[in-house]
Amino acid sequence: MMVDTAQIMPITQLQKTLTQTVRKISEDKQPVFIMKNNAMEAVMMSFDRYEKLAELEELEEQKEIYSMVQERMSHYDASKNVSWSSLRDK
Repeated sequence: MMVDTAQIMPITQLQKTLTQTVRKISEDKQPVFIMKNNAMEAVMMSFDRYEKLAELEELEEQKEIYSMVQERMSHYDASKNVSWSSLRDK
């Protein structure tokens, strides 16, 4: 993943400029990548962007569930069904 170096911020700088950084993220709609001990630790992003990512994640999960259902349905044999009444009578 390519990260614009202008969007990288050490955590100590973030601690000093949190309010300004949040304002900048809201205005620019660009995430800020937070470094801790010279390693990527976290990402701050606008709430709108977060919501879109959450929606995409949910859609991906629904797609996986749909694929599992389709796979299971491909092996479904209606002739092996048992009625509730026959189970109840036993």
